[in-house]
Amino acid sequence: MALQLGDIAPDFTAPTADGEINFHEWLGESWGILFSHPADFTPVCTTELGKVAQLSAEFAARNTRVAAVSVDSSEDHRRWSQDIAETQGHEVDFPMIADPDRRVSSLYGMIHPNASDTATVRSVFVIGPDKRIKLTLTYPASTGRNFREILRVIDSLQLTAEHQVATPADWEDGEDVIITPAVSDAEAARRFPGYKTIKPYLRVTNQPGRA
Repeated sequence: MALQLGDIAPDFTAPTADGEINFHEWLGESWGILFSHPADFTPVCTTELGKVAQLSAEFAARNTRVAAVSVDSSEDHRRWSQDIAETQGHEVDFPMIADPDRRVSSLYGMIHPNASDTATVRSVFVIGPDKRIKLTLTYPASTGRNFREILRVIDSLQLTAEHQVATPADWEDGEDVIITPAVSDAEAARRFPGYKTIKPYLRVTNQPGRA
């Protein structure tokens, strides 16, 4: 059965380009991203891992650890990481999980037979500190991911986990947010002074924690 939002992210132990990883132990109390790529030494994947390496400080600022996985070997990962650094200008500084027996890929449903019987699709799992899945994304092999969008999603997930708010369409960090229907008007006045009522079900306020 496919993993759903709120499910515990399956734990696993697997080899990486830099040694063995126990996934839950490695995550610790951090947020996490596990993303799959179809194969090493492929053009779109090379740009993707290079972009994640470039954004390393952005993920760290959000207390978010990132790991990539494909069905290739640790040795292939090590050789490919040199190409990524050479062509993308950034050293891979996150685990590259080797999954030649497809055990991790199967746990997370990353192989879609109608797309490929052997290679993983471009899956993304965002995992909270409670080890529960907070977001899933699936891209076809032909389409590279927008990792700045994934950073935006993490900003929203972390904000809404702390406050009873939701983020509107195209929201960016620092913009107004929506007060959830579970918050009464009286409680909203106390918690979000100066909020605006557009409709009884649509109330907006400044992003909590912003001056």
